Amino acid sequence: MGIKVLVVDDSALIREVLGRMLVRDGDIDVVGTAVDPIDAREKIKALDPDVVTLDIEMPNMNGLAFLEKLMRLRPTPVVMVSTLTRKGASETLLALELGAVDFVAKPSAEFAGGLDAFGAGLRDKIRAAARSDVRGRAVRLEQPSSPVRTAAAPEGAVIAIGASTGGVEAIRTVLADLPADCPPVLIAQHMPAGFTGRFAARLDELCALEVVEAEDRLPLRPGHAYVARGDYHLRVERSSGQLKCRLGQEGPQSGHRPSVDVLFESVARTVGPLAVGAILTGMGRDGARGLKLMRDAGAHTVGQSQASALVYGMPRVAFEEGAVVEQAPLEQIASRLASALVKLKAAA
Repeated sequence: MGIKVLVVDDSALIREVLGRMLVRDGDIDVVGTAVDPIDAREKIKALDPDVVTLDIEMPNMNGLAFLEKLMRLRPTPVVMVSTLTRKGASETLLALELGAVDFVAKPSAEFAGGLDAFGAGLRDKIRAAARSDVRGRAVRLEQPSSPVRTAAAPEGAVIAIGASTGGVEAIRTVLADLPADCPPVLIAQHMPAGFTGRFAARLDELCALEVVEAEDRLPLRPGHAYVARGDYHLRVERSSGQLKCRLGQEGPQSGHRPSVDVLFESVARTVGPLAVGAILTGMGRDGARGLKLMRDAGAHTVGQSQASALVYGMPRVAFEEGAVVEQAPLEQIASRLASALVKLKAAA
């Protein structure tokens, strides 16, 4: 039997559209649908789905309130189906903090012609969710992380971080542990347009660093982090003696835009041995090639360990291809990056 999915949405049309798309390749079975969280609660008990798709705005109980209860009482992989609005983006990020594995933007009238791409993306996210370790994550969240006192680095150093599925929480954990004296941080997280601005703003609230959505030609400054804009590649370049963000909309790399490979390759080329990099949770292989180029250029590279990764896909490929100097649990990654930077500073 394929991956068992329960679709939870108060819209009959959305339930039908999602159901039809999910079964297309034959490896996913929609074992049931629910119109609200009360209905969903009974069907989860009866059907024991591998993955639940969940709407946020529903009658009888908000999807976020239901998600919080589900993760506390019966941790289950959940993919949120979100609206592409400012409020929808904020609620989606809260859902990821509460334990949802991933999200898709709800198809709408302007999706005409893009439904096949939407369906393919949804199926990929369901497959990743089915392989994710949500029960392990619930335990790991209780592990204390290691806040870093200093990450002082030589002039021109940067930190580069890449992630996909599960990355919103993983990036938050790493950034929250980095001190304000660290060098510029560049982040490529697979996320569509409309969500990265809210993601950067949320990180900014939670971290000692100043976190912004990257803008083209924005100079890199210590104590600041730059999140790749949705649907744009992020690179670092040296111009007029300064390191700057460069945004571009060239074709997807490794299936993604923003692509972790594009960011890491530019860091390898422009920053070389003064960089440190981390590849975090995610499905697929994006970032492995770029991280290997960083390591070959003399950068210290860290991969998230299997036991701590929600989806051990991208870190596994990077490790197998020799791109990773060391693997570490999520709660130690900031301290490993800082330690490498302090050594660089001492050597300089």
